Order: sequence, then structure tokens, then C-alpha cells
Amino acid sequence: MSQFFQIHPENPQLRLVRQAVDIIRGGGVIAYPTDSAYAIGCHIGDKAAVDRIRRIRKLDDKHNFTLMCRDLSEISTYAKVDNTQYRLIKNHTPGSYTFIMKATSEVPRRLIHPKRRQIGLRVPDNAIALALLEELSEPLMSCTLILPGDDLPMTDPYEIREMLEHELDLVIDGGFTGFEPTTVIDLTDDEPVIIREGKGDPEPFRA
Repeated sequence: MSQFFQIHPENPQLRLVRQAVDIIRGGGVIAYPTDSAYAIGCHIGDKAAVDRIRRIRKLDDKHNFTLMCRDLSEISTYAKVDNTQYRLIKNHTPGSYTFIMKATSEVPRRLIHPKRRQIGLRVPDNAIALALLEELSEPLMSCTLILPGDDLPMTDPYEIREMLEHELDLVIDGGFTGFEPTTVIDLTDDEPVIIREGKGDPEPFRA
């Protein structure tokens, strides 16, 4: 049975944020709001929790997970970033973008594509997500909360609790979020490539 925390979307209660982070550090899997839709996340180093997320989402080993980061310094720890890419990312974070980048050795092997050493990274423009990341002091392993067979992500915390209360350790109610996913930008080559157009404005990344 999952716990259910109602956290203020603009002024997150530190007490609840700390309790949520304790659950993450203890191997828990949580659902939490972002600036696009709800995401499902766990500790970056917890294999059992990652495997639980794979089961919930029915993901294979080729799925690219995303590291939710609190700032650019974390991105540069987990991805190879040149000066041009750094400026580009800096101008659009925090925001509704996921950047596909070449992973550094800091990224656990099980989180990246078996043939392409790539990882998704993003800095969300959401007060609750950023508060969690600040308290955690490291990225949160995440993916969008889309149930198998569905086309759209989940956006209602009460529906998430009803459907997944036996699969998750915590559902954070941060209010209703939109249905639009992030805009995905591939930065693994010389020029940015728009993989998916979503909530983030894709125009600055067009060649």
C-alpha cells in the first residue's frame, strides 16, 4: 500500500520532502509531478527499484531512462558536454526538455542502452521535483508514468494511487499536470536533432 503525500506545488513542505527522500534512499519507487506529466522514479543506484519500474512500465533493456537533475553541474557529471552544448542547455533549463547525451562512466550501465552509451538528462521546472532533487543531492532515476497500452502519461495523483497503490511506495500529490510530454533533443552528434516535439519550444534547436 503506497503512502500519499499532498505537497504544495509552489512551496513544498520540507518535512514531507525529507520523508519522500528517505523513502527513495530506502529503495522505494515513487510517483511525483514534473513540469510536463507525472514521473516514476527511484534511487540511481538501486537495481531492485529500477527492475520494479521496468515491470510497472513493461520496459525492455533498450529503454533509455532519464536522470532528473537539479542543475547543470549534475548534468556535466553524468554526460559528456562540450561548450556549445553547455550553453544551449543552460539557456533552456530548468524546462520541459529531455536531452539525450553521451553518458560518462558515472552512469550505471543498467540505465543506458546496451549498444549506445547514451542517457537522457533533464532539469525540471517544477518546485516539488526540484525540492526532492535538492534534498537527495543526486539525480533521480526517472521515466514518464505511462501505463502499458496507454498513449498518454498519467496526470492525476488520485488515479495513480488507485491504479498503482500496490506497486508504488509513495504517490506525491502535487496537483494536476498537463498531458504534454517533454521535448526530446538528441545532442550526441554535432548538430541537435529533435526526436520528439512536446511542451518545450523546439524552435531554438532547429538546424
